Amino acid sequence: MFTGIVEELGVVIERDGGDFRFGAQTVIEDAKLGDSIAVNGCCVTVTDIGPGWWTATAVDETLSRTVLADLAPGDRVNLERPMRLGDRLGGHLVQGHVDAVGTIVTAAPDLRVRIPSDLLRYVVVKGSVTVDGCSLTVVDVLDDGFTVAVIPHTAEVTTLGFKRPGERVNIEIDVVAKYVERLLGRDDEEGPS
Repeated sequence: MFTGIVEELGVVIERDGGDFRFGAQTVIEDAKLGDSIAVNGCCVTVTDIGPGWWTATAVDETLSRTVLADLAPGDRVNLERPMRLGDRLGGHLVQGHVDAVGTIVTAAPDLRVRIPSDLLRYVVVKGSVTVDGCSLTVVDVLDDGFTVAVIPHTAEVTTLGFKRPGERVNIEIDVVAKYVERLLGRDDEEGPS
């Protein structure tokens, strides 16, 4: 579990297919092999660590369902370690399981994101949504997506300040909405799993 509060803006050092080497400092301070780290909101497993870097492998399934496939050396990435029991929950409960890929329509600070229509039923005004691993509060729900207000601090310390219209982003909706739907017996084939 993560919180959607990005700890560090890292960088892709190198990539070979699904094998990534990321430059980072904060997220590797106490990391060990097998730990999880969220990269742009996608939970991956640490496969190696060195001074100022760590590696992970994204399998074909992950590459086909996230924007990790778009990453190239030099690209900035949002990084977050999983929360520990007893930590403050500054954002919201984030699993690191990407529900879909969205597209930026309007850049921050008034960020507008287009998402698949089957996810719209989970997005509510003043509800939580994760965009590239950043926990954000929905300002408005639109016919094809949603808007969020990105504060200057978030724009400075995450990739959201660098994203432009047309760029793809990982979207994770609030897991609570999916559980409520399932408990009410309204789960159907169209929803995320």
